Amino acid sequence: MLGQMMKMPLLISSLISHAENRHGATEIASVETTGGITHTNWKTVGQNSRRLASALGKLGLADGDRVGTIAWNNYRHLEIYFGVSGGGYVCHTINPRLFPEQLVYVINHAEDKVLCFDKTFLPIAVKLREHLKTVKTFVLMSGRDEEAASQLPGVVFYDELIATGDANYTWPVLNEDAASSLCYTSGTTGNPKGVLYSHRSTLLHTFAVCLPDCLNISAIESVLPVVPMFHVNAWGIPYAAAMVGAKLVMPGPGLDGPSLVKLIDGEQVTVALGVPTIWQGLLAAAAKMGSKLDSLKRTVVGGSACPPSMMKTFRESYGVDTVHAWGMTELSPLGSANNLLRKHLNLSPEEQARVRESQGRPPFGIELKVVSEEDHHGQGDLLVRGHWVVDKYFRETTSPLQDGWFPTGDVSTIDDDGYMTIRDRSKDIIKSGGEWISTVELENIAVGHPGLADAAVIAARHEKWDERPLLIVVRKEGETPSSDDITHFFDDKIAKWQTPDAVVFVDAIPRTAAGKMDKKALRIPYWGENARMVN
Repeated sequence: MLGQMMKMPLLISSLISHAENRHGATEIASVETTGGITHTNWKTVGQNSRRLASALGKLGLADGDRVGTIAWNNYRHLEIYFGVSGGGYVCHTINPRLFPEQLVYVINHAEDKVLCFDKTFLPIAVKLREHLKTVKTFVLMSGRDEEAASQLPGVVFYDELIATGDANYTWPVLNEDAASSLCYTSGTTGNPKGVLYSHRSTLLHTFAVCLPDCLNISAIESVLPVVPMFHVNAWGIPYAAAMVGAKLVMPGPGLDGPSLVKLIDGEQVTVALGVPTIWQGLLAAAAKMGSKLDSLKRTVVGGSACPPSMMKTFRESYGVDTVHAWGMTELSPLGSANNLLRKHLNLSPEEQARVRESQGRPPFGIELKVVSEEDHHGQGDLLVRGHWVVDKYFRETTSPLQDGWFPTGDVSTIDDDGYMTIRDRSKDIIKSGGEWISTVELENIAVGHPGLADAAVIAARHEKWDERPLLIVVRKEGETPSSDDITHFFDDKIAKWQTPDAVVFVDAIPRTAAGKMDKKALRIPYWGENARMVN
């Protein structure tokens, strides 16, 4: 016997319709490439999304055609998110930090028919144009710009494009399993791999993001996604904000500390989301500018492990809670978030802080498990499955799954309460004399040193132990800690044999296109035929 309930497809268009109809007056603040701030609202974003979907149809796009974006977090990009997917097309967000060859590859591999871009990226569009096989229409995300028209003949202007759309356009009723958006991950070997999300997977992911035990997004919040919209759909925040009608604050290109402090204070941001490097800059700027970040109540930190020292500064200096989260492009991206259980409420603040250091627990819809062929104190390879986890990469016939589980490439532990802690990437963990050493743990300790601004740990070759930890650090401006000062900082924090063998001082830690430490580049001098060894 079947239930006798209505069945309505889970569609991205339903999110923007809800936001437009029930939260239409709620404000959206958008920093433009010119530096000014535009204030719009969900009603206008909804109307323009429908006009865009209509205009794309008039350009001749068919269901499932891909529309690429190379853009910052701003209101036009938000309209594209909903207009493209809601109209039955696929929104392909592109990371502008990729190398030109990678940009050409992902656009051609996706077979984008339209490429939308902010003026910041006009030089990229001009340079790539002759190499793009399928792009028929280039759309500058602005009003008419004669300078851009002279550099890129035939360019279409976004504001003029949506003016050709039907204001009374009705969202099509799509199959909820239809593709909605496409992101490429660089966390794999070889060329970037595409992850093709569906409307259904995106809606289920959005429900989970909003849950109190996940990111707790609601209509009372003013939400600042510093994580770019070109990076795993800004962790799903544009969809979550539409679902609950939250205020959105879009930072545009100004991701430096002072710009973010001014934006948080000016727009009364209550929740901000980003990677640890962003928050390092924010905290330094807030201290220098004398801001108390009074409106900010919660930060969500993902992308890489959040140092406990950073969480402590947020908590003790600004009264801001830090939600430690974990995810991957292949997971849409949310896999876990760290919030306390009822039994933790009677713990001391210090004990609660220790609980919050892990990457947290999976929400309903995600299952995690750890497997290992050997006993490494509960550590093993992290596997995941769930309603918004990749099955196959775009255009690939074989599946990466292992007995129905996706191998994340992370080495982790899961405690009895389900709290998962990333110990390392499997390719980064140090295997010294048969024992594992977590680079993440060493990095978290190192950045707590008052004289250091950044730190990375890699495995260096060792004649006796095969591998040993090497610490690479950036000093804070005006600070001059010595190697001995830094290595002694590890005393009583970890086992003596895990302490890094040597310290290397550099001006900056190289970063990948996703903003993570580029350990592949850091390892080059210490591996290979002519590698330097630590003793």
